[in-house]
Amino acid sequence: MNRRFALIVAVAMMAGIVAGLIANRTLDAAQIKIFDSGMSIVTELFLRLVRMIIAPLVFSTLVAGIAHMEGASAIGRIGAKTLGWFVGASLLSLTMGLVLVHLFQPGVGLALPTPAGDLGTIKVTPFTLHDFLTHLVPVSIVQAMANNEILQIVVFSLFVGTAISAIPGRTPAVMALTEQIVTIMLKVTGYVMLLTPLAVFAALASTVARQGAGVLLVYMRFVGGFYVALLLLWSVLIAVATLFLRGRVSKLVSAIREPALLAFSTASSEAAYPKLLDALEETGLPPRIVSFVLPLGYSFNLDGSMMYCTFATLFIAQIYGIELTLFQQISLLLLLMVTSKGMAGVPRAALVVVLAVLPVFHLPETGVLFVLAVDHLLDMGRSATNIVGNSVATVAVSYWEGFRPGSPLGQ
Repeated sequence: MNRRFALIVAVAMMAGIVAGLIANRTLDAAQIKIFDSGMSIVTELFLRLVRMIIAPLVFSTLVAGIAHMEGASAIGRIGAKTLGWFVGASLLSLTMGLVLVHLFQPGVGLALPTPAGDLGTIKVTPFTLHDFLTHLVPVSIVQAMANNEILQIVVFSLFVGTAISAIPGRTPAVMALTEQIVTIMLKVTGYVMLLTPLAVFAALASTVARQGAGVLLVYMRFVGGFYVALLLLWSVLIAVATLFLRGRVSKLVSAIREPALLAFSTASSEAAYPKLLDALEETGLPPRIVSFVLPLGYSFNLDGSMMYCTFATLFIAQIYGIELTLFQQISLLLLLMVTSKGMAGVPRAALVVVLAVLPVFHLPETGVLFVLAVDHLLDMGRSATNIVGNSVATVAVSYWEGFRPGSPLGQ
């Protein structure tokens, strides 16, 4: 199903480019405007559907995730070390994405006009500390959800998740209800994402029709820059693994090669989970550590997805010529750090996270359509990176628990 859907998305991508080029070269300005208006109906409906699921999805996944983290930390030393690594690795990935998108500047030069009626029409002004802190607390959670105020939803979710973990006796029933809501929202999200090929076709056809073939160069810079960023992240992760495993790091790389290729080809790190679990245990890493770190890592340690979130968000700012202050960019890192946790099972989770944070910084939500057009290509790379990141996390925690790269590894 994943490969078939990927093929459908690829066909929709090519068809959208062809349709856009034909429209750009054969239609006059008035006709292109009509063509663009027709395609925008499809893209606007898709964006509305995604916005529809953001509030309940963020709330339910965060509440469930926080409650489960309490259970993980209760087991003691290993849980604390594991979560500490996840926080550090996520901050590293987010920061690298932020720095490298500024270095490569893939969206600079396109200078798209801000869509009429979009949140991006609001002038971007620096946040004051007072405004930022007071904006965190919702006056009404209903109002916050209605307006998709993601910061306020996160704060409310933190309180609810913490409260659930503190309720003796009632926690199983409440957790069961929360997990059922998560399951329902994941199913709804899956239904919405089935419309991705149609949205990809409409977005590309509209963009290429308006901008001409030159916009394809922007996409090439975006995709190429992101993969260079991923390779740099891989280098850092492998270097860290080398500190723990020394000369035996090649054994680890060899072991995770097949799971990484599977994740890349299917654009799904979850599809590679069974192979990764077996591969890491076969290298000699302690099974108790592997079986503990990997499941948590699949929810809280998706390094490739973390890098994608900052890279894609700043790319959208660049194509519209919108500058974010240093304080806004630091706030973006922290917001993505919290918002993304627990959403690993969501189809196109990183894309949903990006769309959720755009309004917070007054970036045009329609900018996500530029990312959506090539999202599957990027998803392949970030899925493989998630495999590498979780493998290195397992090595790190194993090392801190006394494992040494002696005789077990590689035998």
